Amino acid sequence: MFPDRRLLSPPAYLAVLTVVLGVMSYLRGGAALFVVSIPQFWIFTRSPRWAIAQSGVAAAATVLGGIAALGWQPDINDGNFVVTVVGYAASVALGLFVHRLLERGEERARLLSAELEAARRSLAEAHQRQGATEERERLAREIHDTLAQGFASIIVLAEAARAGLDTHPATSAQQLLSIERTARENFAEARVLVGSAPQSGLSQGSIAQTLRRTAERFGENTGITVSTELDEVNGDQTTRIALLRCTQESLANVGKHANASTVGIVLTRCEDVIELEITDDGRGFAVDTAEGFGLVGMRRRLAELGGELTVTSSPGSGTRVLAVLPVNGQG
Repeated sequence: MFPDRRLLSPPAYLAVLTVVLGVMSYLRGGAALFVVSIPQFWIFTRSPRWAIAQSGVAAAATVLGGIAALGWQPDINDGNFVVTVVGYAASVALGLFVHRLLERGEERARLLSAELEAARRSLAEAHQRQGATEERERLAREIHDTLAQGFASIIVLAEAARAGLDTHPATSAQQLLSIERTARENFAEARVLVGSAPQSGLSQGSIAQTLRRTAERFGENTGITVSTELDEVNGDQTTRIALLRCTQESLANVGKHANASTVGIVLTRCEDVIELEITDDGRGFAVDTAEGFGLVGMRRRLAELGGELTVTSSPGSGTRVLAVLPVNGQG
């Protein structure tokens, strides 16, 4: 009954539909068919004005077809006439209402899209700022744990060497060697930080030897007795670096604040974790009121690897630092 939409362009299709409605109205009354076909004028037109105009032409064709069927004797009480006019008027009102709703929906969609895009940009900027902040914190922590500690050691050794040049030349010479060695290590760490060298000098499975050398160096530089019980444990590179940094930071704190005579370092593997314990017999401190950058850095470094740091101390009773790290499936 309707023309084939697939074979015609929208204007041609609606023109043919209008003719069909007029012919059907002339043959057997096309008011009902007109009412059924009204949505197509709104679907296949470019704007509400075109829909109103083209459906109006179709309504006129339907009315004229009905009048022609009555011998050109118009009767406003004729059912086809009434249904066509009422259907056309209702379609115009409903079509404009629906079109307004669609426009509002599209406007809301555009506003929502703009808000989503703004939120996406804001989130991306926030992520970028967060990444920059985290990178600054990481660099600050690395510098504190490596270069700053090394420079502090160099300063102490240089002051001691200068004071003993005349009275203890052999000791001063040893201290100068320690300064040279520490400076070389700082230089190597600086290359790591700027990305021109592989991260850390640790080789696979060498953490015990590295901690032992660190302890021996600390004893030589400070005169503090250091005892070690270091099991040969393995772990990935980040785990080994974390253990080394915790040892370096703890020993640096002992040298600067503890006034200790002995230090003990114990490294063990317990089931699925690695434990590093560092104790001293120094003056101790109140843990709750002494949360320095070094302790915060150690806690964050371990937390990033799923580990934790426990510090036990009180004034006059020494200090115990316990670092616990998961093995991460490595033996």
